[in-house]
Amino acid sequence: MITVRFPRFFFNHYIDDQVSYTIPEEMAKGLLIGNIAHDLGLDVKRLKSGKARIYTGDNTEYIDLNKEKGVLLVNQRIDRETICGQTTPCALHFQIILEGPMEFYSVTVEITDINDNSPAFEKSYMKFKISESAVTGAKFLLERAVDLDVGINGLQSYFLTKTDNFVLNLKVQPDGEKIPEMVLQRPLDREKQEEMSLVLTAVDGGEPKLSGTAQIHITVLDANDNAPVFTKPVYKATITENAPKGTVMTRVSAFDADKGLNSKLTFSISSTVAEVRDLFEMNELNGDLMLKTSVDYEKARNYQIHVQASDEGGLTDSCKIIVDVLDINDNNPIINIMSQTNVIPENSASGTVVTMVNVQDLDSGENGKVDCTMNENLPFKLKSTSSNFFSLLTDNDLDRERASEYNITVTCSDEGVPSLSSSVTLTLQISDVNDNAPFFERSSYEAYIVENNTPGLSIFTVKAGDPDWNQNARVSYILEDSSVNGVPVSSYVSVSADSGVIHAVRSFDYEQIKDFHFRVKAQDGGSPPLSSNVSVKILIQDQNDNAPQVLYPVQTGGSLVAEMVPRSAEVGYLVTKVVAVDVDSGQNAWLSYKLQKATDRALFEVGLQNGEIRTIRQVTDKDAVKQRLTVVVEDNGQPSRSATVNVNVAVADSFPEVLSELTDFTQDKEYNDNLTFYLVLALAVVSFLFITCLVVIISVKTHRWRQSRILYQSNLPVIPYYPPRYSDTLGTGTLPHVYNYEVCRTTDSRKSDCKFGRAGSQNVLIMEPSSTGTMQRIQSDKSILDEPDSPLEVC
Repeated sequence: MITVRFPRFFFNHYIDDQVSYTIPEEMAKGLLIGNIAHDLGLDVKRLKSGKARIYTGDNTEYIDLNKEKGVLLVNQRIDRETICGQTTPCALHFQIILEGPMEFYSVTVEITDINDNSPAFEKSYMKFKISESAVTGAKFLLERAVDLDVGINGLQSYFLTKTDNFVLNLKVQPDGEKIPEMVLQRPLDREKQEEMSLVLTAVDGGEPKLSGTAQIHITVLDANDNAPVFTKPVYKATITENAPKGTVMTRVSAFDADKGLNSKLTFSISSTVAEVRDLFEMNELNGDLMLKTSVDYEKARNYQIHVQASDEGGLTDSCKIIVDVLDINDNNPIINIMSQTNVIPENSASGTVVTMVNVQDLDSGENGKVDCTMNENLPFKLKSTSSNFFSLLTDNDLDRERASEYNITVTCSDEGVPSLSSSVTLTLQISDVNDNAPFFERSSYEAYIVENNTPGLSIFTVKAGDPDWNQNARVSYILEDSSVNGVPVSSYVSVSADSGVIHAVRSFDYEQIKDFHFRVKAQDGGSPPLSSNVSVKILIQDQNDNAPQVLYPVQTGGSLVAEMVPRSAEVGYLVTKVVAVDVDSGQNAWLSYKLQKATDRALFEVGLQNGEIRTIRQVTDKDAVKQRLTVVVEDNGQPSRSATVNVNVAVADSFPEVLSELTDFTQDKEYNDNLTFYLVLALAVVSFLFITCLVVIISVKTHRWRQSRILYQSNLPVIPYYPPRYSDTLGTGTLPHVYNYEVCRTTDSRKSDCKFGRAGSQNVLIMEPSSTGTMQRIQSDKSILDEPDSPLEVC
């Protein structure tokens, strides 16, 4: 057993490694050839994990690979003569291919000959007609035996039955071939022996020696004492493999010194293999060698034909014709896929081997030279690794998001004229890696929620996409840790990991928090995961959930507070002002005042917008000293909320007159000794405040009078009034508009001046379209503030 190193391939790296074995032919199936794992320096486990297999390039598998033991075994009967004929040395060439990573080894198994074929004659019976005038030394060509074995096991010698007339002579050809001749060593005498029989034995050189025999029958004739002679011992001819039937390749010629019938020659193909007789034929009369059927260069490149010339006297001569077959380009390249990867990750490095192909062309010379190309504009290249072997490698970075599959067509063409080609299409799938982070549709989001919401209410939905595939594109949503006013944001909202729906964790109060920010992270399911985040702003919308609160007059439980109106008061006299606030925002905080009950409803009125209580007629002596008013303060919410306040009014010109009637204001209540002191103090404070306000109002009203071109005039001082919180913007409330109102009042409410304001745009609140919450459109039909085309009269 002989072991030699030679090239192997590992991906796109070139490594020298070869192993060769020598075995005799006709080994039984299953016999050991060699330990291939040991000879290649491989672990048996590598043969299993690499899915080792034998690639021969044809359908005959004489050799089997046992991956469990790492040995090569005989798979079927190997007949050297069938595989190689007379060609020596005879060898089987194949490759062993491993995957993951891809490796490529070449193995050669040389088949040695054994002596399993005996020499055989094509004709087992030979006839000779020899003239008795044949001179001593005359030669008679005998049939040549054929032995399919080669070397020492091939034909070695001939033996002839011992006789007095003939001896055996071996004629050695220039190529070393031995042709048996029967040489006359003593003249024949037909009268003594007209016929004789001899045995020619052919013997090979094997152990043991094998032999074959042929019978020779000799008839002695008279007088033909000259044998034919060919003009050349060897003739040469050429023919193309596509030559038509009947083509004449060459003509042989011979002459005979005899005359008459003894000089008439007949040409024939003598001892040769049966295949030659099937392909060629000889014209017996003129010696033309003709094509009997078409020849194939790929089967045999030359033929040796033995030709015999015989005269009528039975004398013969022989020559050899060597016919060379010329190749034509009649075979397309054959493309064999040795190993193929059907799926490759998109992050594969440039130069990664995808497929290995072997190309064979049975033609020779330029007709057998093959070059392979592939379709353009693909991120792959085709590289020749050795003779007739090509590797398909990645040439650029792959991106599954641009192309998830490639159809690669490999075309192989030879250099013949005209050129022949073959092609094969390979389908390659690109597998995904997590190389794209999730991305949100917008850089930030805003969402609205009405206060006093139900915990768990869906507020909004954030949505992120990922161009990756399968698990790498599965996006989860995570609420990032942060705080709002020192409280974790997770106590305000939560995010659904699968859908990105944002839910309210608690009920919100607009009066406590108007808006807050937080960030949501979108993370994919890759390994390692990739993520991105987005800012979300939640704005709380106000609800009318707070009733108005009366600041003045202050309601006391144990003391009596009353406003005093002199009997000389005229129409429009300002008795007092009800002051109230509403902690709500926008129109929910717009307050209106109504007189619900009064001792004398014809005497007093309450300003709808400003809460001022004024007289609506002249006070008379008939009016009762004690007057009790109930004022309702109502906001503009839907539904509206209200509060009531009781106002005590004393109609009198002097304080003692009031004191005499005070006991009637508080029934079922006890007066303490300090009541007088408190009443005097309250009256003093109210008087001081009234005088101060009167001075300020007159000054402001005078200034505004000149600028506003007032429509009405009055002899009484002007009192300007600005309703609280009638201007609301997005920064302080939920209304996205600004309303400006200018109200000018005199102490005479019947001669008040009015100005009109318009809203800048419609009052519409819209949630994000992607929100799971309901789109809200708030437009109050009852409030003229929501009608931008209608003026607002606040007089």
